[in-house]
Amino acid sequence: MEIEFTSEGFPSPGPVQNGGNVLSVTWNDLLWAAITVGRPNRHFVFQHGVSSLYEALFRASALRMSLEQTSAGSRRLRRTSAAKSLDPSEKGAINYFLGLTFCKLFAEMELGAPWLLHLDVFRDRLNPRLLSGRSRPDLVGLTHDGKWLALESKGRVSQPTSDAKTKAKEQAERIISVGSAAVTYRIGGITFFKNDILRFFWRDPRPDGSEPPNEVKLAVTEDEVWRLYYQPILRLLESNRTAVGDNYQFAIQEADFNITVLPEVIRLLRLEKWKDAANWCIENHELLIKEKVHRDGLKIVAGQSWIKPFENIMG
Repeated sequence: MEIEFTSEGFPSPGPVQNGGNVLSVTWNDLLWAAITVGRPNRHFVFQHGVSSLYEALFRASALRMSLEQTSAGSRRLRRTSAAKSLDPSEKGAINYFLGLTFCKLFAEMELGAPWLLHLDVFRDRLNPRLLSGRSRPDLVGLTHDGKWLALESKGRVSQPTSDAKTKAKEQAERIISVGSAAVTYRIGGITFFKNDILRFFWRDPRPDGSEPPNEVKLAVTEDEVWRLYYQPILRLLESNRTAVGDNYQFAIQEADFNITVLPEVIRLLRLEKWKDAANWCIENHELLIKEKVHRDGLKIVAGQSWIKPFENIMG
């Protein structure tokens, strides 16, 4: 499948080419982003046994109910009739979730940044005024080469206005540093539909030498990011894992997909060596590509039902 997207303001030379482009994706990629994007409830719900499965099912179901291919050979992701029939509050929740999911997907595939967490995970480090307002980014994370990024994520049912793009950019600019390191990318990303076809826009603000009012300096370390990212995933995998060859696999039969993790990664995670697991993924990037595994060491494989239109699988 292909997603048309537009990039603005990214530094050149750099990994992202400004202008219009197309990202090739699979349902495996979409499920990986949806399951692993670091919303707060992943951290609170995934700690509690079978609730881990329900959270994964919720995320997969939200993705499946919202998007479809009209046929197995279709190259575009289309909004489903079921998604269009939701009431306004339900649409708002689904669009927010899609915004997070596709920001995560583009950050990993275009910037090499698989380790993203929702800013609310660090609520004990943040000013209460910041938590109560809407002028802050959603996600913070790391690239494979150690650069920090902040992402404001938005989801829309129609093409974003210039004002919406500007607001997303301004929210992303609020975080200026993580630990002792400056934030390299401060991106506003918007997932939207045009004629019911999914599109994506993102903008990386170019620093002009001045910092925004009420800037945020996030006092966390790389080790904390990796622990908070991997710990809930480990709990999900350990709750019902099955050895498959040299890998470990978690089957979510109700949603027709499997989660697989490479043996070296699961070994380090089970020892709670979060940093070592991340570093192993960084050092073995070529192996991950060969195994068709994402940069965090996880792989999700969707079953055949995912290539069918949503109405068909619902009977």
